[in-house]
Amino acid sequence: MQNGNLNTIWDILGTVPDPEIPVISVVELGVIRNVEFIENEYVISVTPTYSGCPAVKTFQDDIKTQLKANNINNFKIKIVYKPAWTTNWMTKKTKKKLKEYGISPPEDIAQCPQCNSTNIELISEFGATACKSLYKCSDCLEPFEHFKCI
Repeated sequence: MQNGNLNTIWDILGTVPDPEIPVISVVELGVIRNVEFIENEYVISVTPTYSGCPAVKTFQDDIKTQLKANNINNFKIKIVYKPAWTTNWMTKKTKKKLKEYGISPPEDIAQCPQCNSTNIELISEFGATACKSLYKCSDCLEPFEHFKCI
């Protein structure tokens, strides 16, 4: 059991990868909204990317596993829906990681992460997950996903 060191918890949470995009953490994705120490227990508030996000259970399981692996057992995870998650909670550094991974980051205009072209064609409103759409670059011909602005 820990004694309320919130920085330690944030550091641990920063090592939990997003289950759908492992190059970024759940902290970088922005779904960890708050960490508090209340009545000798860490309360970790998680906001899903959208209400039907299938990764929420995985977020919770991975967070539990990582905390327990670091001998943190006095915690609970609270799902918070307000305010609704937004891609604005991602930092520029996180968006850069997405692009380097091959996913067009959430911006007003989708751009090929391979060649930076905006000469692109929408293939499907939905990619591997509902929060991404599938495009094909008309210049380099590479398919890619674009993280939708939410």
